[in-house]
Amino acid sequence: MAPLTRCRAIDNIPNDLMAKYYQQRSSAGLIISEGTSPSPNGIGYPRIPGAYTDAQISGWKKIAESVHSKGGKIFVQLMHTGRITAKANMPNGTVTLAPSNIQAAGEMFTETGMVTHETPKAMTLKEVVNTQNEHVIAARRLLTEAGIDGVELHAANGYLMNQFINPKSNKREDQYGGSIENRTRFVLETAKKVADEIGSEKVGIRVSPYGAYNDMLSDYEELEGTFIYLAKELAKIELAYIHIVDQRVAFGAPDFTLNIKQIIKENFKGVVISGGDVDSEEKAKAILASGLDLVYVGRPFISNPNLVEKLQNKTKLVAPDMETFYSPSEVGYTDY
Repeated sequence: MAPLTRCRAIDNIPNDLMAKYYQQRSSAGLIISEGTSPSPNGIGYPRIPGAYTDAQISGWKKIAESVHSKGGKIFVQLMHTGRITAKANMPNGTVTLAPSNIQAAGEMFTETGMVTHETPKAMTLKEVVNTQNEHVIAARRLLTEAGIDGVELHAANGYLMNQFINPKSNKREDQYGGSIENRTRFVLETAKKVADEIGSEKVGIRVSPYGAYNDMLSDYEELEGTFIYLAKELAKIELAYIHIVDQRVAFGAPDFTLNIKQIIKENFKGVVISGGDVDSEEKAKAILASGLDLVYVGRPFISNPNLVEKLQNKTKLVAPDMETFYSPSEVGYTDY
């Protein structure tokens, strides 16, 4: 089950409603949770969960127990949104951080309407290290205190890690900007630190080559070289998997100019997950037949908690209600 932002965490604390939602979907094999901030500075959207307070860790413990009680496995996706945020959504005393002082085009939704994204503060070297350590602490607490099975680092879809990788959002002139090695440094250092803390077999990562979402440059001269280098370096860390987002359907991204999924697979050599518009067994098998290892399913899991059983029995799937994707109630969440 792909990570799906659902905005049900009141006060950014995972709750009983969320525990029910994930438990309903525990037959997924592996649930990758909605994006969860490792830091108060990384809360971009209204009502997204965090993993940096005692109350949040307790909430995730309830969710882990509810999924495990039905035989499921769950990784929490650590998502620091960086410049994709609005002050109205952030806790008091926080700072909007990004690789460079560049405001993202577009708007962010808040409880009172749409607003432009915050103009971020370019991270100092101290803030770079602090943010990496926040990922490490969140990962450790999620595993040792909450009983979560692993974490996924969100380096896709225009959020903080992706902002370092992408040359449109990263104009730094220090060791974290410019060359391929420098633009990927923040991601690789964070992955290594988290893997050293909790075990590399419990850490995955999500990337989105050719993704344009959240004001990213979808194609650039060094794109292939960037993801070859990233895949090879992640292989050295021996991460559990690389999860490649295909933004062409859900996000309207342009077509790939290279078979980037296969290029990443050839250079990583470990488990690679991908998907995009998968709503049938046939579509899933086609992805596996292309040489990848696991298939993610997103929106169909929203409206079909028993998706696995439905696919096995060839039962017609229910379409999700997009109007309730990001509302705070159980309607369109646990009532399918």
